[in-house]
Amino acid sequence: MSGIIMRGSDWVPLRGIDQRRLSEARLQAHHAVQWLARAARAYVPPQPDDGHTNLDWDGALGGFATHPLKDGAWLSLKITDLTLALHVGGGSTHVQSFSLDGRPDAQARQWLSEQLGARGLDAHALDAPSPYEMPAHPVSQGAAYGPAGLSDALAELAAWFDNAGLSLGSIQRQMIGRKLAASPARCWPHHFDLATLTTLPTRNADATGYVGAGLSPGDEYYDEPYFYVSVYPEPDPAALPACQRSGIGICAISWRPLRRLIRSSRPRTNRPRPMISCGPRSTARSRS
Repeated sequence: MSGIIMRGSDWVPLRGIDQRRLSEARLQAHHAVQWLARAARAYVPPQPDDGHTNLDWDGALGGFATHPLKDGAWLSLKITDLTLALHVGGGSTHVQSFSLDGRPDAQARQWLSEQLGARGLDAHALDAPSPYEMPAHPVSQGAAYGPAGLSDALAELAAWFDNAGLSLGSIQRQMIGRKLAASPARCWPHHFDLATLTTLPTRNADATGYVGAGLSPGDEYYDEPYFYVSVYPEPDPAALPACQRSGIGICAISWRPLRRLIRSSRPRTNRPRPMISCGPRSTARSRS
């Protein structure tokens, strides 16, 4: 993206892990981060837009962290080894940590209930049903997590989020510099994407416009990481400038609010959802 400059010392090189291993790492991390989402829904003061459930990417931690719970404590998940931690105060101080390696969700639930119950929080609130469906994976059926066998893939996944945090932070600062309201980059645990949202004026005084920019680590549509840009309300395609094509790029236009994609791989013809997709055919990691 034009105008975005990253210091070489900050950018984490991507090694190009086998896609099947990276996908498995993503799925295990996505399921593991739901413990942070469960705790947030149960113990973080609610916000109208469900913003209380979103998560901060902490580069120093190498993982995600919740907003403060009702008692000021907060939970984190370190992506590289899928370790949960309950923190008190600032910094990295924590009461206790729990590795998910070789353990199923039932044991994670038991550990969390003990830790939170000891702080006077109702552990049963963790059992509230999720408002969304999760991608299928054996851990949802009682299988144990296995991060020890995915250390390289989990490190690659963490590098994607770390680099995205740098890029999206730069975008947010540019938007603020243009006197626009842009949110910090946050992870939404439903889709497991990290994104910043800019609020824009619209011609209709009663409506609000948004442009989102973010990273998805992969999903059921594209099983690899990709960056995206989303637009709402959707513009009229007929009013847009002609799509410029080249021998190494792609460009396709259709619509779905807040899920437009800037894609770094070849397009697929059997897309079940609409999108804006533009980018070179080489993968993002080959350009890093």
